[in-house]
Amino acid sequence: MKRFNRRSFVKTAAAGSAFLGLSGSYSVMGMSNTDQKVNKLPRWRGFNLLDFYTSRPMIIPRHHNRELTTEDDLKWMSDWGFDFVRIPVQYPSYIRFDPGPDKDKRIATEQVMDFNEQAIEEIEKLVYLANKYGMHVSLNLHRVPGFCINAGFNEPFNLWKDHEAQLALYAHWEMWAMRFKNISAKQLSFDLINEPCYREDMNDQFGSRKAIPGELYRQIVEGCLDAILKYNPERLVLADGNNGGSSVTPELSDLKVAQSCRGYYPGDVSHYRAPWVWKNPDDAPVPVWPGTIKGKEFGRKNLEEFYRPWTELVQKGIGVHCGECGCYRETPHEVFIAWISDVLDILTENGIGWAFWNFRGDFGVLNSGRKDVDYEDWHGQKLDRKMLEVLKKH
Repeated sequence: MKRFNRRSFVKTAAAGSAFLGLSGSYSVMGMSNTDQKVNKLPRWRGFNLLDFYTSRPMIIPRHHNRELTTEDDLKWMSDWGFDFVRIPVQYPSYIRFDPGPDKDKRIATEQVMDFNEQAIEEIEKLVYLANKYGMHVSLNLHRVPGFCINAGFNEPFNLWKDHEAQLALYAHWEMWAMRFKNISAKQLSFDLINEPCYREDMNDQFGSRKAIPGELYRQIVEGCLDAILKYNPERLVLADGNNGGSSVTPELSDLKVAQSCRGYYPGDVSHYRAPWVWKNPDDAPVPVWPGTIKGKEFGRKNLEEFYRPWTELVQKGIGVHCGECGCYRETPHEVFIAWISDVLDILTENGIGWAFWNFRGDFGVLNSGRKDVDYEDWHGQKLDRKMLEVLKKH
């Protein structure tokens, strides 16, 4: 198997010729338009697994870390009727980079391609373990060379401006495409870049965001496809919505990609008092559903309008999945249940599957830390049974 290394990457970047010659000739998931409301993706339902949602090296064997996904977790998901997991990966977790105590330490250009084989094998093990329990796995690069929607990191370049960063992204996806080339598209898909957007200040956690130009996003998606599909032309590829996952990207409609939306609207409900959203959580308005928040009325009709571009995409024969959804633990439980029931109703009516942000933790059915839930003991875990029954219903 071909191995990438720092020398080959630097040489390729200097030449400026790797992974170009993009065909752009694919139809939308190989499917024609239809007047029927039938999603061209399966209605997968499940959870994000956050084992590699870290910018520190992941080299500890899985069984030594109780915070990571267990085989029991996957068995319970399967027993409860779920069939999908998304694995958001921050690329520093599988390169040879250790910031140590210096959280602001910058990754050097030559480190971006210095893959850590042991860490990569740990990611592979989780994919195969999830497949064992009948889960389709969506492998997502949550942080890529030159971009992450969560600020507060130091990159050697900017994905949206620097060709060198784009080449590095293509090389990372080629590495994953080669490793999984024999895994069926029924078992594995690739989710290219988590929640693309442009940040005015890439190091300001609360900085303003805006959509990137659609043609630029298309160019980068084409580069990823060129790197991936030559190893397995049947590989299923998803592109997250523009502007932080919220917006359909028309410029991608003729490419061989599905699109991934989000289930976080309105943010005043889904991210109430979330510390990565609010500089001062006490400033967050108390959410209601339905009702008035910050002088604006919210209810099911607002959700239907928000998702209309996505349901119209389904009508056009383009696959749609909701790669992340859910509600932070501080939202009052009754408000959360009322809101998420409407969100999941709309997605279900349009054949759109979904994945909650996590299984165990702040957004999850287990050990969420909510203060207004009567938890059920589940093999030593705290189960939000009311939430679970809503999810199983949809």
